[in-house]
Amino acid sequence: MIKNDLPKTDLQTKDFYYDLPEELIAQTPIEPRDHSRMMVLRKNGEIEHKHFYDVIDYLNEGDVLVINDSRVIPARIYGDKVRDEGIFVSAPSKIETLLLKQIDGNKWEVLLRPAKKVKIGGKIDYNGILQATVCDVVEDGNRIVEFSFDKEKYSSIYEVLDIIGSMPLPPYITKKLEDKNRYQTVYARENGSSAAPTAGLHFTKELLEKIKSKGIKIAPVMLHVGLGTFRPVKAEKITDHIMHAEYISVSKESADIINNAKKNGGRIVAVGTTSCRTLESVALDDGTIQAISGNTGIFIYPGYKFKAVDTLITNFHLPESTLLMLISALAGKERIMDAYKIAVEEKYRFFSFGDSMLIE
Repeated sequence: MIKNDLPKTDLQTKDFYYDLPEELIAQTPIEPRDHSRMMVLRKNGEIEHKHFYDVIDYLNEGDVLVINDSRVIPARIYGDKVRDEGIFVSAPSKIETLLLKQIDGNKWEVLLRPAKKVKIGGKIDYNGILQATVCDVVEDGNRIVEFSFDKEKYSSIYEVLDIIGSMPLPPYITKKLEDKNRYQTVYARENGSSAAPTAGLHFTKELLEKIKSKGIKIAPVMLHVGLGTFRPVKAEKITDHIMHAEYISVSKESADIINNAKKNGGRIVAVGTTSCRTLESVALDDGTIQAISGNTGIFIYPGYKFKAVDTLITNFHLPESTLLMLISALAGKERIMDAYKIAVEEKYRFFSFGDSMLIE
């Protein structure tokens, strides 16, 4: 697994806390996508208040926009516990299942609720078209299950999930999502994420075409987003936090686009912390990007020296989260915490369906 050498720091998790009124947590996405607000942190220290469609004005010919094209799967499904002989228990016990990570074929790491009702060897039936057998218990109490379905009817488990699954929205979003595609970027390609790379939700296909027309190249990379991305850090000292692992992949084509741009003086603009973490995971000390696939557990916090990323497009993140620590590493902790205070005063919308920030 790709990790980084952790910088020394005395910073504690509580240093990344801020007060957020509950009404500023966005419950629904803005329409159109690119009409969300955008706070711009300029290199000269100034703060500008724009809309996301203005992002093109901050991109220059020769820059590269790096996007994460992982696709969110409808990973939340509900099933019934089944007896060993295949008969439902007399009082069906609804089991919520959240698919977290594909292990091998139809074996997945999942989160079950309530987990204690299904032991190893236990079976769950979902709508009569998908079944799961619990194989093992792993860290954090998650389970390894093996799914089965009629392969003559369905080409893959993803086809089944599209029928019976719902989007795994974060717990702070309590309103029902009417359109599954609104928790999906317009450029999502490869199935695998349990949560959206939310900075990319602001882009429309039309805006991306305008950006290309300006002479800005777009380089896709991939990080399958896990739920650990959004969890608050529980350790008192941030250096005691154990980072979750996520699968990443960078193609040779994208690596070449990025490396050529860097040689010619172009900036590398990461769309989201997931793209940022992917690039920093595969970058050599001189900033050269390698074409690599594998797991990364990179943890970026103040004191980290960025090797590849020059500019970041991101959302507003949860207090005491690794994502808030990452952007503090890029822009400076005091600067970020001051910007968040202003964002609250200006009533920006926060988190997954919220507004955006551009850090130069």
